[in-house]
Amino acid sequence: MQKIAETEDFASYLDQMVTLDPRLSGTACVLRAIEAAAIEMSDLISLGRLYGQLGASRGSTNTDGDVQKELDVLANDLFIDAFKGSPVAAVVSEELSEPLVLDPAGHLVVAMDPLDGSSNIDANISIGTIFSILPMIADANGPEAHFLQTGRMQLAAGFVVYGPQTSLVCAFESGPTQIFILDHRARRFIRAVSGPVVGTEYAEYAVNSSNYRYWDPPVQAFIDDCVQGTDGPLKRNYNMRWTGSLVADAYRILLRGGIFLYPGDQRTGYKDGRLRLLYEANPVAFVVERAGGRATNCVHPILDIVPSAIHARVPLVFGSSDTVELVTRYHSDPQFSAEHAPLFGKRGLMRI
Repeated sequence: MQKIAETEDFASYLDQMVTLDPRLSGTACVLRAIEAAAIEMSDLISLGRLYGQLGASRGSTNTDGDVQKELDVLANDLFIDAFKGSPVAAVVSEELSEPLVLDPAGHLVVAMDPLDGSSNIDANISIGTIFSILPMIADANGPEAHFLQTGRMQLAAGFVVYGPQTSLVCAFESGPTQIFILDHRARRFIRAVSGPVVGTEYAEYAVNSSNYRYWDPPVQAFIDDCVQGTDGPLKRNYNMRWTGSLVADAYRILLRGGIFLYPGDQRTGYKDGRLRLLYEANPVAFVVERAGGRATNCVHPILDIVPSAIHARVPLVFGSSDTVELVTRYHSDPQFSAEHAPLFGKRGLMRI
């Protein structure tokens, strides 16, 4: 693919992509709709309690069983309205139990989490929108079938972070990940980082350590070794970073490296993890891989997994390639698991 010329804003970037490949015109149209909706969302979120009780419960739950917040529903409606008039045939959302058909004549489908991290709304912590754009499947048997594709089939994917800055992270099936930041004065996203590379310099891991007792032994062993720092087999001091917001942690890792883990565990309903494959794991894995990182379900690449259902869950590990690969070794090589190698005492990693 030809190198994309340096462009100033998101609209110009999309124009460049369509010029290089006219087949992307429909995808670009959907991304323009996402951009417009994200600007509106940013305005609304910035008002916080001045707008109303955005973090208040509506007394209903979403497909994940989580209590819906007022802002969850507002975000869902806002993005769906934005897709009307674009070539989106159907939408899958965390807030909808079934695919929503928009335009039967459309040739694209969108999977989204309209508002990731909504439990953080009232705490003024970064939240976001995650999206995945897929082609329709010829002769698919019903709307749901169009979404049951591997993440490798994504035409474009990304997420928006509503934080100190509103940032839009996006990647096409070809080409590097791009990061744009909203200029509120001009009401447009301006390119801030072209082709970020997930680095290996920062020794940081993001994980909810309160679930430690429920993890499988390989995950426990990896975190134990991180905690030991230079006294342990990894011979490196690590810091833990955890915001409870997937988009915030993903954004940090894109810019400075590290690793994120949300493994499956022994709690009821958590065996296959908690994050959704279609509209959380796949989009994040897509942008991370195009930034030189890696994403797995602890063992297998996320983007190779065929969804079993539109709201299927999956364990998710992503970040710096070497560290993600190390987690895979902990799962595939018994020598890395404390449970399976009790005679080794302080384990060394000379076998890597």
